[in-house]
Amino acid sequence: MADKPIILTVDDDREVLQAIARDVRRGFGEHFRVIRAESGDRALDVLRQLRLANESVALMLVDQRMPGLTGIELLAEARRLFPEAKKALLTAYADTDAAITAINEIRLDHYLVKPWDPPEQHLFPVLDDMLDDWAADHPPEFKGIRVIGHRWSQESHVARDFLARNQVPYKWMDLASDPEAGELLGLTGNASGRCPVLIFPDGQILEQPTTQQIAEKAGIRGHAEVPLYDLIVIGAGPAGLAAAVYGASEGLSTVIIEREAAGGQAGQSTRIENYLGFPSGLSGAELSRRAMTQARRFGAEFLLTHEVAAIENHAGVIGVTLGDGSELRAHSVIIATGVSYRRLEVPGADRLTGKGIYYGAAVSETSSVRGERVHIIGAANSAGQAAIHFASVAQSVTMLVRGNTLSASMSHYLAERIRATPNIDIRYHTTVDEVRGGEHLEQVVLRDTDSGERQIEPACALFVMIGAAPRTDWLDGRIARDAKGFLLTGPEVLAKGGAKEWRADCDPYLMETSIPGVFAAGDVRLGSGKRVATAVGEGATAVMSVWQYRASMGL
Repeated sequence: MADKPIILTVDDDREVLQAIARDVRRGFGEHFRVIRAESGDRALDVLRQLRLANESVALMLVDQRMPGLTGIELLAEARRLFPEAKKALLTAYADTDAAITAINEIRLDHYLVKPWDPPEQHLFPVLDDMLDDWAADHPPEFKGIRVIGHRWSQESHVARDFLARNQVPYKWMDLASDPEAGELLGLTGNASGRCPVLIFPDGQILEQPTTQQIAEKAGIRGHAEVPLYDLIVIGAGPAGLAAAVYGASEGLSTVIIEREAAGGQAGQSTRIENYLGFPSGLSGAELSRRAMTQARRFGAEFLLTHEVAAIENHAGVIGVTLGDGSELRAHSVIIATGVSYRRLEVPGADRLTGKGIYYGAAVSETSSVRGERVHIIGAANSAGQAAIHFASVAQSVTMLVRGNTLSASMSHYLAERIRATPNIDIRYHTTVDEVRGGEHLEQVVLRDTDSGERQIEPACALFVMIGAAPRTDWLDGRIARDAKGFLLTGPEVLAKGGAKEWRADCDPYLMETSIPGVFAAGDVRLGSGKRVATAVGEGATAVMSVWQYRASMGL
């Protein structure tokens, strides 16, 4: 009983408090312990006792109108004791403005307007989402993978980043700072000294494993279950995940293939705040997890850490060849491979990659940069979200921007928040000329693009988020692309001469490429919106094009 995480309900009306506690216990009592408090002051006393006892509080469900401390005031105080607990407010209609304000001021996760009857419709789904999100980051007892290695090891970074992006719980043990790491490494009999060493819950040990080996052992890689699918989706970013959800939910046998981790570039976003329906925002990892759960619920299969090497049209059936030489076949294929950050091509960059230079937000490095100087190259939303995230733990964050403004590529709300964050410095007209360091990054050499003046600064971490190159090299000569590699779809296929041998009975459908039955969605497609919401929309639209194609083929 005491091992269960806690849901705290607070209301000064005893009858309401009894009712809400009864309903919450009925819905969630199997996995959570429900505690009641009849006032804000009493609730704070309870929370202090729970903090001293090292208990876990998952959710606080608090009435707004209480004598003494209001619900919002209570949650503001409670946040200091349990900052990661989910916070929900019970309100009357007249209090909704205050609740909306509290979303920004105290990071309120949700508010519920009383009454909540029937709870199955108005209460349980809301609490279930919040508790599911909390549980994803707070396993009741760590029983996952232990990763032993060196902070400045590229191989250690790759392993940690892979586990983090695939949302596999792990414990990082740095040999330089954690005495237990050395002791545990000795017990593994690691004679070669190769790191990282991964210790799995069943006792199996992997030394300097590949991501494919990690995925196989962690049970996330997956294998094809049938010889012929209705739909193969290549890429598990927002567009690919949306396509999988909409395809599988409409009864198409669907498999999604991803070479790295679900979520794509968006999966590395620390917080997306302008996505419809999430006023408090959500991380890219949360969005990816929800979408994967949704797709699996409808029957979609996932093949992770599998790379696609080629695609061929076999008389109306599309063949997709994987990197290991095996082939999957489907009536239709949606390519949603997204884009990759451009590499930093300056002296020292290749040698220091994974040793202080990272591509994308690399959230796995958050604990490593605490109290240190962080530099970020980029001016799009991903760079802005990373700056806000790292500013909460780093001594300083310096954004290096080639242009003279953030507004050209960054959402207005995000640019304003960056300007209001005191430990974020924006350097306009600035590029990186060189990176320096021995075993790890130590300095960056910056250049003012107007004056040409160079300046050397100390740096421990440089996060690179510049440009976007579509992942389509494997399609060269097979599917029509523009000069930059983006896939042509719909009217563009014929307009730009991309389908000189188009043999279909009709023009390409809206999202169709130069191969009939092969579609494209998201950032990989020429003319896409380069936002999470538009990528999701394109994934759904591509499935509509698939249905049109299937109808024309009599499938």
